Amino acid sequence: MKIQERTGAGAGRSSVPAQQAVGDRLPTPPRERKPALAALAVLLILVGALGATMLVLRAGDRVEVIKLTGTVQAGESITDGKITSVMVNDDSSAAFVPWSQRDALKKLQAKSTLYGGTVLVGEMFSAKSAVEQGKATVGVSLKEGQYPTNIKPGDNVAVYRVSSSSGGGSNGSSASSNSGGNDSLLVDRAVVSDVERPSGDVISSTNLPVTLTVDTSDAAAVAQAASNGEVAVVQIPGNGN
Repeated sequence: MKIQERTGAGAGRSSVPAQQAVGDRLPTPPRERKPALAALAVLLILVGALGATMLVLRAGDRVEVIKLTGTVQAGESITDGKITSVMVNDDSSAAFVPWSQRDALKKLQAKSTLYGGTVLVGEMFSAKSAVEQGKATVGVSLKEGQYPTNIKPGDNVAVYRVSSSSGGGSNGSSASSNSGGNDSLLVDRAVVSDVERPSGDVISSTNLPVTLTVDTSDAAAVAQAASNGEVAVVQIPGNGN
């Protein structure tokens, strides 16, 4: 009888096994490592950093060059009043003229008309001995009063025929065409190619030799007037002073 009671008492118990403890979990398999992908990621990071560094270094590789602030006509030379310095990237494919060479560039002449805002390159200029097609150079000998005292190469001037009695103006004043009926405009715009001034502190009373670049069609008239000492020049707008 006791055996049956014990059996019956145990029959009402649940056959579900007791719940496992919370900390008793199944082990997870270790994650698979991919060293090739990790190395590739590191390489990409390094390449990106190197590229950014090169861009920064490239941006800092700049040179000081010459930029025009005013128009320079064909056959003219640059003047201090028409140039400024700017910084540009040092690109070996462009022959920018360094700012340090501006004095040497003044000894050359523009092959064609150059406009303000242009960054100058060497190919834009040639030696002054080269005369543009359709142009001619004429030498004139000017008396005091027949030219401005500050006349210099690269200036734009108008050329007048004046009577021989009109050359006695005061020193430093521009010559004008107001001395008689024989006075007339020969060239409305010429370029001063060269001025031969006395060297040193020597004061000379002789005439001032000036070389003018004019259109070929005007060369004969200017040369004829110059041979008679009847040429005067007046500065006109477009000069860099």
